[in-house]
Amino acid sequence: MLGRIFTVGGYTLLSRLTGFARDIMLAAILGAGPVADAFFVALRLPNHFRAIFAEGAFNAAFVPAYAHVSAGGPAAAKLFASRIFTLLLLSQVILLVIAWLFMPQVIALLAPGFADDPIRGELAISLTRITFPYLLLITLVTLYGGMLNVVHRFASAAAAPIFLNLSMMMALALAAFFPSAGHAAAWGVLLSGFLQYFLLAADAACHGLMPRLTRPTLDADVRGFFRALGPATVGSMGTQLAMFADTIIATFLPVGALSALYYADRLNQLPIGVIGIAIGTVLLPEMSRRITGGDLAGAMASQRRAFDFTLLFSVPFVAAFLAVPDVVVRAMFARGAFSAADAAAAGATLAAYAVGLIPFVLIRSAVATFYARKNTATPVKASLTGLGVNLVLKVALMGSLAQVGLALATAVGAWINLLLVIGFAMRAGYFEVDRALRVSLVKFLIAGAVLAAALWFTARFASGQFADWSAMRDEAVLGLLMIVGALVYAGAILLLFGPRWLRSLVRV
Repeated sequence: MLGRIFTVGGYTLLSRLTGFARDIMLAAILGAGPVADAFFVALRLPNHFRAIFAEGAFNAAFVPAYAHVSAGGPAAAKLFASRIFTLLLLSQVILLVIAWLFMPQVIALLAPGFADDPIRGELAISLTRITFPYLLLITLVTLYGGMLNVVHRFASAAAAPIFLNLSMMMALALAAFFPSAGHAAAWGVLLSGFLQYFLLAADAACHGLMPRLTRPTLDADVRGFFRALGPATVGSMGTQLAMFADTIIATFLPVGALSALYYADRLNQLPIGVIGIAIGTVLLPEMSRRITGGDLAGAMASQRRAFDFTLLFSVPFVAAFLAVPDVVVRAMFARGAFSAADAAAAGATLAAYAVGLIPFVLIRSAVATFYARKNTATPVKASLTGLGVNLVLKVALMGSLAQVGLALATAVGAWINLLLVIGFAMRAGYFEVDRALRVSLVKFLIAGAVLAAALWFTARFASGQFADWSAMRDEAVLGLLMIVGALVYAGAILLLFGPRWLRSLVRV
């Protein structure tokens, strides 16, 4: 499992790094003005639907079902995949047509604050019509990726998002040939959908997994899939509805609030994607295989190791985002049209998101124990409860804290979601918080506090040492923080846990 985690995590890290290069170009070219706000609405709409119906709900329902059907042989698995493929394609084509026809109404619903700003409103409609077909393509990519994951082929699905970043960067470099830089970025999104589709389709075809159009038949396996898909969709909607709410509310806030949310979330998504999603992606088929084979103790052990890995690699990000968020944002984005004021707003928002970073990265591994048992209903209770608290807090905090309040509400909702999922798992006997886990959590808390203090004091020292630099000052400070942070955190982990714990963690 460890090798597969590093495969997914490595490609995801490369995707995030190229994503930062893309966002640096976006920040320098679009800044945080009306064109940027309109583009981020156009980007978020298909991404929200993708996260709800494709990567989130679909994977949770499809991977365990496909793993179960695959036990009956490749012919049964291919027939099942073909039926799901046909139904998925039909539903996405219908959704695409409806979205194109009623795009003004969709934007009026999701970005009502644009009603008083016709420039942002019309631009958002135009750009979303370009980006929305990306949803159809990426949904098929998710199907192929789920099939490949079950047969332990993770590389192409993990590498596919790199095409999104490269194609957007290429389009932005040619922005002079488009009506606006926002149009260039939107066409880059659509182009990436085709590139990702062809990559995953080629990999699936090479391994004899490529589904084909067939007559839709609701046999027992397909009905079981849809029974799992319904609750999984509701569960996946929790986080995405919260993000929808952020988009809606932020359109009423001053210009730049949407952009601050976007850039802060992009940094926050680095550990979520590289660590949380990568480990959760590998853990789900691993637990499904063990539970199908009756190895319940092995499934629980795999989940515990996933928790340890997640915390080990996530704590440094929490410490950095809480202690020195301003330095991180300035070093990454403060150039070109992205001003120091924009960086300050995004930095404060990043710190608020970081409050909930631990549950953000752990939730995929936490719900895996339910999804592997084809129980997609129980996590819905936790998700909707967290969503309810999240939405109430957004309304309460938006007036005094603006977009920072939206991010803080999201963090609180994430904690409630995670704690409820763990509570439900413990009650069902799927998870145990024993003394070893409690001691481990305390040690991670101490290591994180030591690291945060070291980063804060180093940043104060470095700001004086590099004060005379006219260029690359923030980048130099961030580089120093990374070196100091790595040494301090490595020392803290070795001192608190010892080398034997590290060796046991990486032992397969």
